[in-house]
Amino acid sequence: MATTNPVKFIQQVRSEVSKIVWPTRREVLLTTVMVFLMAALAAVFFALVDVIIRFGLNFMLSFFG
Repeated sequence: MATTNPVKFIQQVRSEVSKIVWPTRREVLLTTVMVFLMAALAAVFFALVDVIIRFGLNFMLSFFG
């Protein structure tokens, strides 16, 4: 296993950190809103699927039971 000089390692880390492009406040706000919107849509979709499955099961159980 190769060992790295701690000073060289810190220089490499600082070099890599300087390459990071941080998102703007607007980008963060838009992506946050999109995440909440998609989560709400998924919740509505699965709630509807649950209601349909429950209705079908109740119908089948009352029909055959």
